[in-house]
Amino acid sequence: MKKSIVQAKVYKVQQLNATVRSMEVIAPELAAEGVPGQFVNVRAVKGNTTLLRRPLGIADVCVPRGSIILIYRVIGEGTKVLADLKPGDYLDIVGPLGRGFELESAKPLIVGGGLGLAPLLMLAKFGFGNGRADLVIGGRCAEEITCWEGLFRGNVQQTFITSDDGSVGEKGTVMAALEKLLQKDYDCVYTCGPVPMMRAVAAACEKAGKKCQVSLEKYMACGLGACLSCACENAEGKRVKVCQDGPVFWSWEVKEW
Repeated sequence: MKKSIVQAKVYKVQQLNATVRSMEVIAPELAAEGVPGQFVNVRAVKGNTTLLRRPLGIADVCVPRGSIILIYRVIGEGTKVLADLKPGDYLDIVGPLGRGFELESAKPLIVGGGLGLAPLLMLAKFGFGNGRADLVIGGRCAEEITCWEGLFRGNVQQTFITSDDGSVGEKGTVMAALEKLLQKDYDCVYTCGPVPMMRAVAAACEKAGKKCQVSLEKYMACGLGACLSCACENAEGKRVKVCQDGPVFWSWEVKEW
């Protein structure tokens, strides 16, 4: 897959909830080349440019405008620099990077939690067009979940919501909905989110005899396989690089989460 180094102009910035931001940047090369599940490595051109790049999943693309949408949570110095950017500022972006989702499912079920929903949005919209995938959204509370429900609206068929505090949807984790859904005719589950959630989803899929693809979230300093910061052990006992061999894996390929 072709990789580009792009000076991408910020087109639009949105605040989705108290800590989550959406940023649309003009990057025609990335909009044309990126596939669901891939990511980009970004660095702000202004501000503290000594910070390492930050890997962000491609959440959406607008081909007519030649733009990609990145969604991130403001949690540290690097993402605070991103949060200070305004339309007209620039990002230095390397991408698209990594292995995306394999789209062989006739009846897909997407399961996401927290910020792991970001790369799943592009999967729902472009991987499974015409809204033929169903979706399970998990989060802590209604305030965290509502924005995601809106982003996925029109891009999925049915949406099942769970919240830790019961303020929206079914009370509990995504497993509260998933165990019942796995009794239906879904042939592949696609998941991204906190590691305990993905591990539980993969185990439930294995028990139910369903295929499962997971998108791992690891610290990636370079995103190009050189620094080895994201290396982990696969089911065969070999070291693999999440940034190159993933971030998407079949669940049975993963040993070290």
